[in-house]
Amino acid sequence: MATAGAPRRFCRCACFCSENLYVARYGLHVRFRGEQQLLRDYGPILRDRGCVSPKDFQQLLAELEQEVERRRRLGQDSAARKALIASSYRPARPDIYTLLQDAALAPEFLAAAEYSASPGADLKGLLQRLETLSEEKRIYRVPVFTASFCRALLEELEHFEQSDLPKGRPNTMNNYGVLLHELGLDEPLVTPLREHFLQPLMALLYPEYSGGPLDSHRAFVVKYAPGQDRELGCHYDNAELTLNVALGKAFTGGALYFGGLFQAPASLTEPLEVEHVVGQGILHRGGQLHGARPLGTGERWNLVVWLRASAVRNRLCPMCCREPDLVDDEGFGDGFTREEPTTVDVCVLT
Repeated sequence: MATAGAPRRFCRCACFCSENLYVARYGLHVRFRGEQQLLRDYGPILRDRGCVSPKDFQQLLAELEQEVERRRRLGQDSAARKALIASSYRPARPDIYTLLQDAALAPEFLAAAEYSASPGADLKGLLQRLETLSEEKRIYRVPVFTASFCRALLEELEHFEQSDLPKGRPNTMNNYGVLLHELGLDEPLVTPLREHFLQPLMALLYPEYSGGPLDSHRAFVVKYAPGQDRELGCHYDNAELTLNVALGKAFTGGALYFGGLFQAPASLTEPLEVEHVVGQGILHRGGQLHGARPLGTGERWNLVVWLRASAVRNRLCPMCCREPDLVDDEGFGDGFTREEPTTVDVCVLT
């Protein structure tokens, strides 16, 4: 008797602990495998950016070693935070934690998703329901949430921010915000958003990623404010596709800018600039080089959903550009999957 369909285990690539470490002070992503390698690969550019004394370098070395250790413990620490929040936190808006309803979504988004899932839907028809920000770069915009849902979600996020419960960093470049899975919003909000609405829409916009479903995600809210994060350096996302929705509040500045696909930041010229519109989402490929201009005034909160397709990334890790070296992880990990071998029970006749 054969037992098929064993559950897949989500994993990360081992490169997560050595590649693409962001050094904010020097505006640089680095590979780190030790002191000598760091000096050999980045010595000249680090000196050019102000890392000139032995003290500067030792401080950088300590920071990188600390970041590597944080990454090694990331899944375990995140699971512990999620458990503590689930047992101790009292939401301000319990309605946010109910299963995503159509009433929370903008009519334009519902129409685009419904069309995408309909028989005979094609790209030309879908583009009539979206705003094309760049045909060349394949960047689009569409209202995603209603204004009332944005206000309710922000109220909940600010309530959690004011609590004394531990909070994980949204990603390696943003220091302020919330990981939605730790807050318990993956299952009621982000998973149905991905499975029922974004999956058919993205399959038409980016068919090269439709060889398999968008079967996992990493969702977080980032906050920009005076005295906190004010801008975001050039980078690309550890995702096949990205949705970035402006939730509010009142702000000036902070526009997104886009370069080429997997373009080196140093060669970025004449980027496309896109202003945020509250409630509206920007859709782009994860490998599209992008960043955020400095915030002018106010506070800006954005929901970012990294959409991942294991059928794509299992072949090539987008961060190290090699076949992934899989390491078991918590939850969705980094969206890679380890296919479990089929178990076969053999009955031998004697």
